[in-house]
Amino acid sequence: MVTFRVVRKRILLLITDLEIGGTPTVVRELATRLNDPPRVQIEVACLGEWGPVAQQLATARIPVTPLDAKSTRDFDVANRLVRLLQRGEFDTCFSFLVHANAVAAGASLRCRSVRFIQSIQTTQRDPLWHWHLQSVVQWACEKIVVPSASVARVARKWSHVDPKKIVIIPNAVEPGAFVRSTPAVATAVPRRAGVVRVGFLGRLDPIKRVQDLVRAMTLLEKRFVLEIFGDGEERVLLGTLVHELGLGDRVTFHGTIDRPQIAMDQIDLLVLPSAAEGFGLVLIEAMAAGVPVIGTDVDGIRDVVSHGENGLLARVRSPGAIAEAIRQINSDVPLREHIVARGLTEVCERYAWSAVILQYRRLLIVKSSRLRIEDRRSDAGE
Repeated sequence: MVTFRVVRKRILLLITDLEIGGTPTVVRELATRLNDPPRVQIEVACLGEWGPVAQQLATARIPVTPLDAKSTRDFDVANRLVRLLQRGEFDTCFSFLVHANAVAAGASLRCRSVRFIQSIQTTQRDPLWHWHLQSVVQWACEKIVVPSASVARVARKWSHVDPKKIVIIPNAVEPGAFVRSTPAVATAVPRRAGVVRVGFLGRLDPIKRVQDLVRAMTLLEKRFVLEIFGDGEERVLLGTLVHELGLGDRVTFHGTIDRPQIAMDQIDLLVLPSAAEGFGLVLIEAMAAGVPVIGTDVDGIRDVVSHGENGLLARVRSPGAIAEAIRQINSDVPLREHIVARGLTEVCERYAWSAVILQYRRLLIVKSSRLRIEDRRSDAGE
């Protein structure tokens, strides 16, 4: 006879860093929504030092452990992860991004009783060695979670991941957490008379191609202004570009913000001009806020934005195409109304946490519990 009992789950979410960004945001939301003591206990670890998202997690009473890796050559970080897994008696380690996946794979050699799951969040080809490394470390995990069909495709192509290992779970938002724009504001006239506020929200990283959006401003009338939210390695270069193009009075750098709602409340439309994305969390954040979106026609973004339906797609690396899309979405009122309404509907139907969290629960909790019950059956000789 087999005795069934509630299996207490202890899950460690491991990520490269906890700075402000799309993947750290996903980890924060996943941790707070899965945590259900005493049945399910979630902790978070990052390879680097304490970051802003770590503080948000701590405020939500989620334990956070920085592993304080000094560089990518700090190989002892795997030993520190092993000690954390053993001391915390974790049964599952879910890692995000290639560096965390590699460290988790190293730890798996000494933590045989721990179930390892990895995540890939990008379609960015370069640096190609990341994909080579992922192809090596994938042996250590049971499943690999990706946010879109595009990421699944490149994972198979560049890391030769077995399709049977891949689980597609989209990124998500809480629609009710965003203050929706009223129809008159979102679809008829700009929020500030005579001024159209174009917005960007994200890390100022070369792959985001923010320079294309800045250059697009030179092709638009002066009533179009650009609000940039975020920080990163390209901040100085972008500031220099703005000065050289004479856009100092039309471009504002707001720096890093704690919540996307802060940005959505200050823009009339959002542009994501990236050369590559795994998903583009900011797109569904804008849709939830009733802000129309423009993305580039690349993998990842195409998984979220349907041209002319819930947003517009512009040719990548083309300031002219971006400017034309901005002009179109601002001047065509019926199109804007349709995009805003359709975007909100899709967020509620496909990308709300209430639906997405169930997929994570099936993967991390329900399935794992069944595996442990089967293990106990085997131990009993049944």
